[in-house]
This record gives sequence, structure tokens and C-alpha cells, in this order.
Amino acid sequence: MTNNQYTEDSIKSLDWKEHIRLRPGMYIGKMGDGSSPDDGIYVLLKEVIDNSIDEYVMGNGKSIELSIKNNNVTIRDFGRGIPLGKVVDVVSKINTGAKYDSKVFKKSVGLNGVGSKAVNALSSHFQIKSIRDGKSKLVEFSRGVITNEEDIQDNSGRKGTKVSFIADKELFGNYRFINEYIEKMLWNYCYLNTGLSILYNGNKFYSEKGLYDLLDQNTDAELLYPIIHLKGEDIEVAITHCKNQYSEQYYSFVNGQHTIQGGTHQGAFRQAIVKVVREFFNKSYEAADIRQAINAAISIKVIEPIFESQTKTKLGSTEVEPDGVTVHTFIHDFLKKHLDNFLHKNPESAEILQKKIQQAEHERKAMAGVKKLARERAKKANLHNKKLRDCRIHYNDHNKEERVDSTLFITEGDSASGSITKTRDIKTQAVFSLRGKPLNSYGLTKKVVYENEEFNLLQSALNIEQGIDDLRYNKIVIATDADVDGMHIRLLLITFFLQFFPELVREGHVYILETPLFRVRNKKKTIYCYNNKERLKALDKLGKSAEITRFKGLGEISPNEFKHFIGSDMRLDPVIIGSEAKIHEILKYFMGKNTQERQDFIINNLKIEEDLVHEYDQDID
Repeated sequence: MTNNQYTEDSIKSLDWKEHIRLRPGMYIGKMGDGSSPDDGIYVLLKEVIDNSIDEYVMGNGKSIELSIKNNNVTIRDFGRGIPLGKVVDVVSKINTGAKYDSKVFKKSVGLNGVGSKAVNALSSHFQIKSIRDGKSKLVEFSRGVITNEEDIQDNSGRKGTKVSFIADKELFGNYRFINEYIEKMLWNYCYLNTGLSILYNGNKFYSEKGLYDLLDQNTDAELLYPIIHLKGEDIEVAITHCKNQYSEQYYSFVNGQHTIQGGTHQGAFRQAIVKVVREFFNKSYEAADIRQAINAAISIKVIEPIFESQTKTKLGSTEVEPDGVTVHTFIHDFLKKHLDNFLHKNPESAEILQKKIQQAEHERKAMAGVKKLARERAKKANLHNKKLRDCRIHYNDHNKEERVDSTLFITEGDSASGSITKTRDIKTQAVFSLRGKPLNSYGLTKKVVYENEEFNLLQSALNIEQGIDDLRYNKIVIATDADVDGMHIRLLLITFFLQFFPELVREGHVYILETPLFRVRNKKKTIYCYNNKERLKALDKLGKSAEITRFKGLGEISPNEFKHFIGSDMRLDPVIIGSEAKIHEILKYFMGKNTQERQDFIINNLKIEEDLVHEYDQDID
């Protein structure tokens, strides 16, 4: 029997930086390598920018400058600047900051006093400089330890705070910042803070109309009626419905924080829209029919908000103010007055809305039989044994704030499917096998999702018939061969997702699996290469006599080798819709004629393995 001694020596005390570095997930959520929009490096960036945003909200400084070069992040604001005697404390002492003074930061992004300390502790290099009252103070850290502290100096520059950091590769590995994720974050800051200018690597981000601009710039489909934009004290909403859209799309914010997982305010917003519309038309329409094809945004401000996770992505507060009105009542009363007034004053929009609801009702009833048959077919197909090799833990097994990563690999062919199935982590990685090329769904209605066996079973596997709130896998990874046929299958699958479930792409759930094109080895070492440049580098390292194997397809990679490509070092390329792209235009170019214009459009607006896009088009030519 093991003799575990429990003595005074068993009790350990970690200082602030040691605890953050030992348990980073408690402070920034998951780590990641930057391929997902909720990876830790973006949380670090957000934590620093949030402090500058709070200064702007308090009326200090109208612009923020951001630059990212070679993973070195620099943020400069022109607020009041940190009191010089407290510069060290605010970035190295837990629970230190001005946000605890509610008179100064009444409705700030957060009140935890941890953000900038976490950035400091998790950075290999961290520098902060404050300028105020004609003087400045600069301090440098490495992993939370001071490496250089300058005395207070005279400085005639503009007041404000400048922070630079490099996330620690010892913790984050070989990470990268994806420009599209950062731009989306910056646009949201501007939508919520009209009049604020953010300069990012020379590009300006600015909004005049707030949430109106958000919907206007992010809605891909044709609007049924002009955007309804309503503003009040501590609340702003924007609402519209779209043609040829099936899902609901919401953007929700609390105190400037993008609550991507929703929360009490988003739930109250969805319910309040239904109640107000029913009362206006005096009809007991189904909630799903009212909200079908809705695109909407809501931003509220709450005193001392309670979030359900450290990264503040889901609101848990039930009250707008402590011991005050509930979030539900606050939002409903606002919409009851302002949305109802808008519909009375704009009868044309009201009539269009009612026709849309009636159309959704008709489609729902017409689809009832088709859906029933599709579910029965999915049961008969024995989904979890025939098409899907499932995993044990799923993304939706827990509450949203406790969710773990789970992955669904979509493969082509029995060989590739078999190799991944034998190699995968059975706890969190599942495999869905395609039978041949999927149907080209471009221009088809959602009825095809239920009538086509492949799409019906894939939808069932993902559990997205009612939307993506109960999505079973947060990573949907398309794993196809790096050839013309493989590229075509990718395009067909992406077309399916964009056509019927665009929120999967918008919210960063769809990826392309990178697998090596070459294996270079000698008697002592094997190197897998993902492109020709890596192949040449491997030859320099192993010698010109090294054996080179060109993988023509995933089926040629043995299960023993596959474990290197879907484990901790798995390379994923996220499918990202460019900021200037419209989904209907992307689909038209995907499945239209092969033109130079189409090739350029794909490369610029859908970032999926650009080398293969070139290879695909050249081979077809």
C-alpha cells in the first residue's frame, strides 16, 4: 500500500503568475493554435483592447491603434493613461484595477481585475507604457517576471497607454493570428462604440450607425424589408428578415462584450420578438415561423453583469441592475413600445413581415411529412453504425460554458475512413463516411436536405435540424484527398453548409484537414511534408539520398502514420467567409463556370488551401 504523507510540506502556495500559467484555461478558456476564433490568443488580444474600450466609453480618447507583426501585438490608446505609480500593480497584482470603482467604470466589460495580468503571465514578452501629465512610466516583463523597469521620465507625447506582448510559445505552441477573426472582433467594437476609430495595420475600422451597420454589412441574403433600428437608454436593437434563408441569426452583446454563446438577454430578445409580433397581428403564430430567416442584433448595458464563464461569452444575469428590473422585462417593455410603434408607422414593412410568417407556416406544414419520413429513414439506416463512427463525448453533452472540443471528420472512401477510424481518439473524435460525391445543392430548397440520404444523415449526425445550439461537434473537419476529386468534394460540402447552415461557417466550426503530401525518411528519421518547400527543407536535413514518398490520397496513409496528423499537432485550415464576401455570390462562383474571376474570388473570399485552389483550376483547364 502506498504511503502518502500528508504534512505541511504537502501544502503548496502558487503566486499569481504561477497559478495562471499552471491553469490558463481558468482565465482564458481553451488554448488552441489560433485556427479557431475562441482560441486563447484572441482572448489575450481582447483583454487588452477591452481596457482601451473602457477608456473610450468614459469619454477619453477617440481612437485606438493596433498592430500585429510576426505575432508581436501592440495596442495604443489615447485615454487618460494608468496612474504612473500603479503601472506595475495593474498588470501584476490580481484583483487590482479601477473597474472595482463603479463610479468610474459603471458598466464596463468586466469586473474581475484579471485580464491584463493573464496576458502578462502568458506572454514571453510583455511591455506596458503609460503617458500622463507630461510624464511616462515603462515596465517590461517575461512570463510575469519584471525584466526592466524604468524610472518615471518626462514625456511630451499624447497621453494614453501602450501595451505590447508576444504570447508564449511554450504554452500556445506554433500559433498564428488569423486576420479575418481579428477584423470581425474590431468591427464589433466599432458597431458598439459609434464614433470610435480603430487603426489596424494601417486599415481603419469605423461605424456611424452601430447595430444597423452590423446587420447591413453582415447580412448576405436579400432583405425582405429595411432594417429596423431602435435605440434606447442602455439598449439598442436591429431586426430584419431575409429571402431564401432558413435559420435564425443573432448577434448579442453585453457592455460591449460579444456574447457568442448568448445568455439571458438573447433568450429574452427572441421571446419578446415573438410576443410583440403576435400581439401586433393578433394572431397566435408559431414562434419558429415568426423567427424563421430573422437576422437580428441586440446590445444591452447591465450594472455588474454576471457571466457564466471567465471569457464572458454567455450572460447569466437575470437583472439589469442589482435588485432592479429583470432582463426579460426590460427587453420586452422596450420592444413592446418601440417595435410595436415601428410596425404601426410602417405598414408596408408590417405587411411584408406577415406574409413571410405565413409563408414559413405553409412551408413548415408542407415539410412535416417529408421530415417524418427522413427521420424514419435515418433510424433504419442505423446512423451510428453505418455512416457514423461516433465518439463518446460530444460538444453538447454539457452546459455551453463547460463544453469540450469534439471533432467530426467527414471522409471519402473506405480506406481513408478506415485509417482515421483506427487512429482517432475515440473519446472526442468521430468519423462520417461519404459514399461517392455529395449532391450539388446549389440553388435547391431545404427539402433536399431531408430527401437526400447523405445530407439527411449528416444533418442528423451533427444534430442541427433545429439550429446549431445543440451541435454535437464544434469542429467539422472535411478530410479529402489533395487532388481534383478531393477538391470538388470539398466544394460540394462547403456549398451544402453555406446553402443551408451558413452559421456553421460564420461561427468558425468548419475546417479543412491538412495532410502531408510527402514523406521523406532515412534509416534514422522520418519527416512529413505538407508542401514542396517543406520537402526540400527535409531533404537538406536528411540528405539527398533520403527516400521520398508522394501520398496520392488519404487511403495511402497507414493508420500508424495517420495518428501523427489528427493528434495534438493536427493542422486545420478554417473555412472563413471574407469580410467583403456574400454567400450567394460565393455559391454562384463555386458551382458556376470555371473563370479567372471565379478563381480570384475563391482565393480572396474563402480561405481554403490556396495552393490547392490553383492546382484544382489548372488541372481543369
